[in-house]
Amino acid sequence: MTSGFVARVLPLLAALVVTASSACAEEVTICYNYGCYAKAPVEFSATQLAPLQGQLAATADAAAERAAIAAVVGRMYAIAGEQTPVWRDKGGNYADGGDNGKMDCIDHSTNTSAFLRLLQARGWLKYHEVLEPRMRSRFFFAEHWSAIIRERETQEVFVVDSWFFDNGQPAAVLPLDDWLAGKSPRVQ
Repeated sequence: MTSGFVARVLPLLAALVVTASSACAEEVTICYNYGCYAKAPVEFSATQLAPLQGQLAATADAAAERAAIAAVVGRMYAIAGEQTPVWRDKGGNYADGGDNGKMDCIDHSTNTSAFLRLLQARGWLKYHEVLEPRMRSRFFFAEHWSAIIRERETQEVFVVDSWFFDNGQPAAVLPLDDWLAGKSPRVQ
């Protein structure tokens, strides 16, 4: 073999390795039935992940990435609902009717954070980084948890809150300060 051949082949092999590693399936353990009482693995196939990657890759700025994150998280919950009983989950805590697969804000903040960490680990979040879930408390008894992201450039913090909507719907993405003040997608 000549060094010219090796010089041409090595970059191609490296590209194949990167493509193969990004095409692999990913498994995430999710929780449900309030307070992460039940847990189950969810596998995201390469075929399911590809359009999510494309949606995030198409973003041109942080605001567009937040909108894509909202939709991608909703899609990831829909995929999880194909493999677990979380397809039954309804927005909030009271519309579930006690069904197996119901989720409270603890379940949602845990799962959404896991989904976001998967996206971050693959390098698909260009403008944001994932932080630990955060709690807000109003009147000692009304606690609510959410997943958190921070915009890299401005350091502005946002919640990614999937609890408000039925399974598979896009998550709400709100500035942290608005969310801490009690705002929600239903209260503008």
